[in-house]
Amino acid sequence: MALLPVPQPYDFSLSMERFRAFGLDLAFVWRDGCLRRAVAGREVRIEAAPGGVRVEPFDAAVAAEVSHLLGLPFELEPFRAFAAAEPTLARLVAALPGFRPPLLPDPFEMLVTSITAQQVSLHAARAIRNRLLERYGDPVGRAYAFPPRERLASLRDGDLVALGFSRRKAEYVLGLARAELDLRALAALPDGEVAARLTEVRGLGRWTADWFLARHLARPTAWPAGDLALRKAVSAFYGEGRELTTEEVRAMGDRFAPFQNLTAHTLLTGLRTVGG
Repeated sequence: MALLPVPQPYDFSLSMERFRAFGLDLAFVWRDGCLRRAVAGREVRIEAAPGGVRVEPFDAAVAAEVSHLLGLPFELEPFRAFAAAEPTLARLVAALPGFRPPLLPDPFEMLVTSITAQQVSLHAARAIRNRLLERYGDPVGRAYAFPPRERLASLRDGDLVALGFSRRKAEYVLGLARAELDLRALAALPDGEVAARLTEVRGLGRWTADWFLARHLARPTAWPAGDLALRKAVSAFYGEGRELTTEEVRAMGDRFAPFQNLTAHTLLTGLRTVGG
């Protein structure tokens, strides 16, 4: 078991809250204060430790995946300095000591997860995704490895419909699996080009592209204004008693520049754990 340092302060349990908030997640299994994740055919166990997290087993591949998962690409100190001058964010940052937003390490998994969550509750989306993992993923200890892209590409629409996907979402997932787009190469592109490439794929719209930029690539100015949960969070903290429109939330993004992404994560987690 190796120690992976994480910039302090860091609260592992609080930072992993979103993997518990919507029910059991078979790809990120939380139990007894530990997170289990399948990495390269092995179950990796991650738990809190002084100065960071303990990881078992540990090698270069595991270190890269876990570092991304823990949100190490984010630079939190400049954001905290920015938030200190913004009363609402200052209150939330103080109420969430040690919060570091996690990231989804695999781009294909991230996009399929986003498709699953379109137009349904996150509890329902997680249940459908868990069925996908159980049927087409690989069990690795207590966690499941997400189904490889080529495995899903070989399926038929009905295979996914049987798991609870709508016919249209099944078509979107299979279309993505069969697309020629190199998802890992997107990391080298600027935000606008990433969004343009993604939205050329049927079923991937601006909402999906925004969350890909935010929760996979950790782009600082990603601001998923079209997300219902974010709109509710922004409304709770800044709406003065009314629910803001998507256009109003999008316009508010400039207020938080260049830290829109970390602001979004802070508002969402703050609404769930602290309250508006």
